[in-house]
Amino acid sequence: MKGKNILKGLASAALMMCTASASAQLTTNNGIQYLQGQSIDVSQQFSDFSNIYFFADSLVNFDTTTGKGTLKWKRQQLMPRQAFNANTYLHQPLQMLDFPNTAYDNDPELQFSLEPVNERTVRIRVYTSPIVPKDDYSDEVMLVGKPADGSSQWKKSATSSSVVYSSPQGSITINKYPWRIVIKDKNGKELTHTRTWSDNDSTQVKVPPFMFMKRGSDNSRAINPVFSLSPSEKIFGCGESFTSLNKVGQKVNLTVVDPQGPETPDMYKPIPFFFSNKGYGIFMHTSAPVTCDFGQSYIGANKLFMADEEMDFFIFFGEPKDILSEYTALVGRPEMPPLWSFGTWQSRITYFSQDEGLEVCKKLRDLKIPTDVIHFDTGWFGVDWQCDYQFAKDRFKNPTKMLSQMKKDGFHVCLWQLTYFTPKNKYFNELVDKKLCVLNGKGQLPVEDAVLDFTNPATVTWYQDKLAGLLKQGVGVIKADFGEAAPYFNGVYHNGRTGLYEHNLYPVRYNKAAYDIIKQTNNGEGIIWARSAWAGSQRYPLHWGGDAATTNTGLIGDIRGGLSFGMSGFSFWSNDMGGFVTKSPEKLYRRWVPYGFFTSHSRAHGVDTEAWLYNEDFVNYYRKCAEMKYQLMPYIVDQAKICCANGWPMQRALLLEYPNDPGAWTIEDEYMFGSDMLVAPLVEDGNSRIVYLPQGNNWVDYQTGKTYSPGYHTIEAGDIEIIVLVKQGSEIPHVPVAQSVDKIDWSKQYTKKY
Repeated sequence: MKGKNILKGLASAALMMCTASASAQLTTNNGIQYLQGQSIDVSQQFSDFSNIYFFADSLVNFDTTTGKGTLKWKRQQLMPRQAFNANTYLHQPLQMLDFPNTAYDNDPELQFSLEPVNERTVRIRVYTSPIVPKDDYSDEVMLVGKPADGSSQWKKSATSSSVVYSSPQGSITINKYPWRIVIKDKNGKELTHTRTWSDNDSTQVKVPPFMFMKRGSDNSRAINPVFSLSPSEKIFGCGESFTSLNKVGQKVNLTVVDPQGPETPDMYKPIPFFFSNKGYGIFMHTSAPVTCDFGQSYIGANKLFMADEEMDFFIFFGEPKDILSEYTALVGRPEMPPLWSFGTWQSRITYFSQDEGLEVCKKLRDLKIPTDVIHFDTGWFGVDWQCDYQFAKDRFKNPTKMLSQMKKDGFHVCLWQLTYFTPKNKYFNELVDKKLCVLNGKGQLPVEDAVLDFTNPATVTWYQDKLAGLLKQGVGVIKADFGEAAPYFNGVYHNGRTGLYEHNLYPVRYNKAAYDIIKQTNNGEGIIWARSAWAGSQRYPLHWGGDAATTNTGLIGDIRGGLSFGMSGFSFWSNDMGGFVTKSPEKLYRRWVPYGFFTSHSRAHGVDTEAWLYNEDFVNYYRKCAEMKYQLMPYIVDQAKICCANGWPMQRALLLEYPNDPGAWTIEDEYMFGSDMLVAPLVEDGNSRIVYLPQGNNWVDYQTGKTYSPGYHTIEAGDIEIIVLVKQGSEIPHVPVAQSVDKIDWSKQYTKKY
């Protein structure tokens, strides 16, 4: 019965896919039809009996002068198999029945290329069509420009069985038969290789090798690079992922979605980039959905299922910080955010009036809580959530005067908005009539809302004009919320591309449009507060971790998400201190607040976040936490500049700073804040926790002054409910407390030695 159910399920899945359009074939992780807002499990397309599969087989030719070669692919089909009442399926060679048979190849020979960028970076492209697209960087979104030609930094040689490229940092070998790419470090140690069918000779589990498939529904293609995984291998990156930092054993769907908070495997900010503890990293230069099966279905295989029809990979050699620098050199790094942005951001959902905003500012100054930003969330419009780029006239009598007064008192103002316009929004008809929103194949709306189409230059101009009006009034920063629900299935964008390739790029285009006009209007001070991202968004700081639960789970999810995001090429990141969903329990808030102040940017946002809504003791505690960060502002600024220059995160997993310490690769609830300070938040109730201190030096407790040796220790927090240690021998610059960053007396900077 079990076997019959399996076959029945497979048959149903195949029937569903055969009768659907190419984009609608995509299914979620549990196999049901895709729903708007759910991540896509691309791997499920590769078990469809109606598809034809092609295995990478042999090298036909290769020219080391041009870096171009031809690869033969063997045609395959899926066949059901029964063994002792267990039903499975296997790939089997297929002789085509295509007509006319003289017009098509049973086993096509298609191009691939290997292009060195520099001695640490190589680009490998594999095509599934005889039509190789010409390089065009005029509308390139992820890369900052055409990658350099590093061919002169690599030696090339060829034998009867292989082609070898080598540099001072590593080598890449192309085996001719069976076709295989082998990646080795500078010492000749293998790091990984692409899998072939012959790798199954010694196992009963028949793992499909590097392949592509042609869909039976519409003859479109998708590619599935498959690499080996070593027994001790660990994988990190893939964006703001809230699950365990080491992705080995996980299936990770890289689709931009709104996961409703940092507590599920789905992500606001998936990034098609990862690196291994073995000494290599891979940037999958695609905007199509990707599913990374990091040994989840077979422990020895890294299966990268791509909805894209071609593979365009950048492969990096080195330690994690080397790889991050190489990756961000390709996709870009942030400019230094405005100094005031590193101060406290005060917010809630939501301040509704000018009087309420001014009262909060007054209260913060009266209570001497250092703060630099006041944020108005969804309620500054005439109708809550209905974005019209205008302050409600009945509740904001003189917004320009309000903004001027706040600026005089040391407050920069942030405003919430989004890019979806409901049918009741005043701009809805204009956006539809002028075709400034995403349309469908019929030229009408694919969804109920008009969603701004940032591939249309006219839309960018329209949107930036609206923001410019607010910025000229005195607004300092825009919260670029949402962006995860750009039309996918039937969305056709102004540039002619469908949602298959534009959905994941939407956050980058959105981030850029907002960032550029803010920088242009605010005297070069570029900054946004964004939720969604894809590769390329790191150029437009900054991003925050979304709508966290007001629980310990929400806290640990944010900690993991921030660290994973940092290991994906983003220097700056924040979170909602205390969580977002309900008023934070005081015990949780007391542990979350200092963690929030030990991220690059610090914002209280959610329900009743103001310290005075708790009690006097909490006000004093909150103030002390904020003062601690303001005193550290010289250290924060220095470290932020280093991060911008190198593509490193301010909040970095221990393994980035201590790659030669095996213990550092296992820690996911501690981090380095810059290069010299180690932070261990209290993720559960209690005033102590076990802390791992990396090898190589002793550590000094920032609050108590007690010294600890490397290794595991149970450490009690000080008056502030967090554990912070400084690398012994460090000199940490401080300044006296100020109520806003512009009031800091930098001439009184002093250094503490540890």
